[in-house]
Amino acid sequence: MGALLEIEDLHFSYGDQVILKGVSLSVEQGQVVGILGTSGSGKSTLLRLIGGQLKPSKGCVRFMGKVVHAQSSEGLYKLRRDMGMMFQAGGLFSDLSVLNNVAFALREHTDLNPDLIELTSLMKLEAVGLRGAANLMPSELSGGMSRRVALARAIAMDPKLSIYDEPFAGLDPISLNAVANLIRRLNDALGSTSIVVTYDVSESLKVADQIFLLANGRVVVQGTPQEMEDSENPYADQFIHAKAEGPVPFHVLAPPLKEELELH
Repeated sequence: MGALLEIEDLHFSYGDQVILKGVSLSVEQGQVVGILGTSGSGKSTLLRLIGGQLKPSKGCVRFMGKVVHAQSSEGLYKLRRDMGMMFQAGGLFSDLSVLNNVAFALREHTDLNPDLIELTSLMKLEAVGLRGAANLMPSELSGGMSRRVALARAIAMDPKLSIYDEPFAGLDPISLNAVANLIRRLNDALGSTSIVVTYDVSESLKVADQIFLLANGRVVVQGTPQEMEDSENPYADQFIHAKAEGPVPFHVLAPPLKEELELH
């Protein structure tokens, strides 16, 4: 069907701290793509570059054929209407009901009449199993329910691309499995394309069509879930099988302990 999102030789630094060193990947329409990596590997930074909150020092992000960081403010806001985002911590508005959280983007960015906005929001909540919670406040929800509301809000505008930033973090096994299955089902039912950024290997292997593993600022290996499980690539082997020893070190680079102790 063709690539909806193309990332080419992407570089980015926070001051002297280099985060991305030439990331390249392509997301095909209709796919669920998993972007995996340890904490600090640049996953969330990559999402900010996709959304245009940051500009790369080199390379480009092309969404729907348009270079994201080359857009004017107006052009960028227009592109973002075709992106749905589920934030790491859910990011629900604490003073709005569940229904109004889901309806927020529809009210802000469309001219739909209020009744149609409410019906559309209820349909999205039905899709995640929470139509009965429409009048609850975020403080009345469990962690798993909050994620499902955030998921409904992310798909409220029927985006071309849905982005999920650590959607499984902190969830109990039942909620985690439910959210993972929802992401897959909704992607297929809506004809959408999804990016799941996570360090949760087992769930991403279940739902993704293609996986990209980030390490040291680059995509070090990519493939289907089965290819990743069978891969002899040392990064894939360490990450997929949760091995302590491998190319990704546990310790941050430092002088030998004996040498540092002698200085004191």
